[in-house]
Parts: sequence; C-alpha cells; structure tokens
Amino acid sequence: MIKRTLEQISEMITGAKFELQFANKVVTGVSINTREIQSGNLFVPLKGENRDGHEFVHDAFKQGASVTLWQKDVPNPPQDVPIIFVDDTLEALQQLAGKYREQLPIKVVAVTGSNGKTTTKDILAGLLSVNYKVQKTQGNFNNHIGLPLTLLSLKEDTEVAVLEMGMSDFGEIDLLTKLAKPDVALITNIGDAHLQDLGSREGIAKAKLEIVNGLKDNGLFVYPGDEPLLKEQLVSITKPIRTKTFGKSTNNDFYANQIEFNDSGTAFKTNVTDLTFHLPFLGEYNVMNALAAMIVANEFGVSYPMMNTAFAQIKLTEMRMEITRGINGAQILNDAYNASPTSVKAVIDLVATLSGFSRKIVVLGDMLELGPKEKQFHIEIGEYINPNKIQYVFTYGKLASYIAEGARTNFEQDRVFSFEDKQELIKKLQTYLDENSFVLVKASRGMRLEEVVEAIKEEF
Repeated sequence: MIKRTLEQISEMITGAKFELQFANKVVTGVSINTREIQSGNLFVPLKGENRDGHEFVHDAFKQGASVTLWQKDVPNPPQDVPIIFVDDTLEALQQLAGKYREQLPIKVVAVTGSNGKTTTKDILAGLLSVNYKVQKTQGNFNNHIGLPLTLLSLKEDTEVAVLEMGMSDFGEIDLLTKLAKPDVALITNIGDAHLQDLGSREGIAKAKLEIVNGLKDNGLFVYPGDEPLLKEQLVSITKPIRTKTFGKSTNNDFYANQIEFNDSGTAFKTNVTDLTFHLPFLGEYNVMNALAAMIVANEFGVSYPMMNTAFAQIKLTEMRMEITRGINGAQILNDAYNASPTSVKAVIDLVATLSGFSRKIVVLGDMLELGPKEKQFHIEIGEYINPNKIQYVFTYGKLASYIAEGARTNFEQDRVFSFEDKQELIKKLQTYLDENSFVLVKASRGMRLEEVVEAIKEEF
C-alpha cells in the first residue's frame, strides 16, 4: 500500500496545501471509513448524500489516522493536526491514486463487462498467480471511489494488478481506465445491465468501450468477437492497440469446443491446444469468462498446462456460482449477487442441461435497473423457462411476479409460485427439497436472496 510522507502526498495532488511542520509525517495506507482506520492511514473525508466525512475527522485521528485531507471550502478544520488542504477530497483521492499507479513498476489488467467481470477477474488473478505476485479488486471496489482505493492498496512489490471496473453511466469507465492506465483491457460481454441509464445495448457497448481510452499504446484489448456492437464501434478507435477475440464461433482467435458438464464442474477444449481444461464450476458462460482470462494469461507467458493446474485452485467471489448442499440432500446453486436478462437466461440454460435430478427448481427475484421495459424483460424470462427441463418456478418481488406471469403461459398453475414475503417463499420451498432436487437462486443484489440460500442450506 502507499507509504509516503505528507509532503510527497501533497505533491501528488493539484493545489494541495499543508503546514511545513508536518512535512515529514509518514502516511501508510488510505481509508475513507473511521470504522476501518488502521494506524498510520491517510483519512479521506468524502461528502455523501446524508453525511459529510469531515464530521468524523476527529474520530479518525482517535482511531490511529496520521494525516487527513480537508476540503478548503469546509469551515472549522481541526487545529494542530497534520492536514492536507485540497480543493475537492474525492478528486484528490483519485489524483493520488493515479499518481501512485504511475510510480509503481507494475502491469495492470482492467476488466469490465455487463456480466461476468468479477468471475473473470477471479479466474485471471488465479491464472496469473502461477508466475506473478498478483493483487485484485476486492469485493465491489470497482467504482470512482473503490478503484482509487484499490490502486492505493497495491503493494510496492506487486507485479500484476487485476482491476475490475464497474459503471452505470457514460464517462465512468473513462475516468477509471485513465487512472489505472492498463496494459491490457478486457470486456467480458455486452448484456442488458444498466439499460435504465444507458438506454440501449448500443449505449452499453459505447460505455464499456471507454476502457480502451486509458489503455497504453500497443496494449492488448480482449473482447467477445461474437458481439457485433463492439466490432462496429471499435473501428472508431484511432489509438494504436492490439486486439484478440474469444467466443463460441470459429471466427474468433480463441474459441471453445467439446464443452461438457459433470459433478466436478465443466470440461472443455479449445482451438489452440489438445489439452482438456477443467473448471471447478458450472456454465458455458463461465467457459467464455475462462477463455478471456486465458488470452490475457498467455499474453503474460503462462503456459496452458499451468493454466489447467491453476483452474483447480480458483475460488470465485462469494454468491457467484456457489454450489452447496441443502436440506434433505438437495443441491443449491447460489448465484444471488446480481442479475440481468442475459445472465438469468444463461444460468437457466445451465440448469436445464443438468442431469441426475428429477426436480429442478429456479428461484428468481427482481432484476433491477432495466428501465422502462423492465416489466416486459421479466415476462420474457418467465416465457423462456422450458417446462420440460425445469419442474418448478418460484419468484420473489413485485417485478419478479411478471416472471411468474410469463412462466404460467407454459407451466401448469401448480408449478409456479409467486411471493412478496420471503419467509413464505422459504416455507413453501422447503417442502420441495430432497436428494433429487436442484435449486437455482438468482436475483439482483438488492433482493438479498442469499437469505433464502441460508434458510435452505444443510446445517453442519
């Protein structure tokens, strides 16, 4: 993590001022939360919708902070403590992160996409760890605040940083990529997430493609070659970059074939080697995520045999494709972190292909941030579910009730259940669980369907 004197940090922030008596005060690490302050941290008070972080500066010093930023237009700064006065604390945080990244002899891989970016980040970090000291974005620290904090947490001896970049509107990826200055940029896919803000899939593609703006000259851009929206917009990129594509079709530089699911995960082959690769999790879409990560790992010199060894050790971020045992011997697939029409259809397809279960159940909650067509998107999901492959549909939430409405066009009425009370859903679901049951749980994060998973998990 960053370790600099107060004077050095001030030099990294435009217009920063400080009292000379504190010039040699040493900062180790950065925090924006007084509950997470560690000794020696620089505290960055940010202005939020409800509270102003400047209110907590005294608490920050009590918890061990060594220095604080202070926005110049905020009155009554504390006396006799090390302060760096800045024009805007958020912009100062971002500038500091960008300058720190420039000072590090590190390679950066930036990952974005409508779906799969966190899984791809996890896979990629696992592959690169074979040959390098790697750090990756933790949790959801992938926005205009989280990414600067991630950059500032990088250790001086880290060799490769794998950084996830999230967004909900135009210009956000542009900011993040220009801070991170990646050597490699990767887009996993263009789906339906954030239609509410971006208006169309064309808009999503344009916003995601901003990731190239910060890519170093002659850097590598990896993207799904089966996505025409990216190909169409990529022609407008004038900076010198290299490109490689992945996907299902044989027109891609890197594609998979012979994909098979089994009890231990997913096996697949590719067009570049005779090896059979094994992922310890399910899903054709996760094979696509793995292909993207493999292209990048190959760029960094990781051999295909070593990639196969690394796959076995990879752990995905919590609530993404977690398989666990439920009560009465049921199997549960917990994919409750987020949801969009694209990702929901993909995981429904996965469940439909599974064998060995006489009772396959999907538990689906609201998909959020879909804009004015949200009702129709939910109805289409319900209509998409194949009653010959899935036995029961449970929904939770007002929007998800339209999934139930769509499902009832193909399902018998007694195979579709819609709830707005989570406990009632859990109570009903428990009666359908036995050793022949497989349960998928998926929804947008705001629906907190992990509570359903916890309620039906086997207790040890």
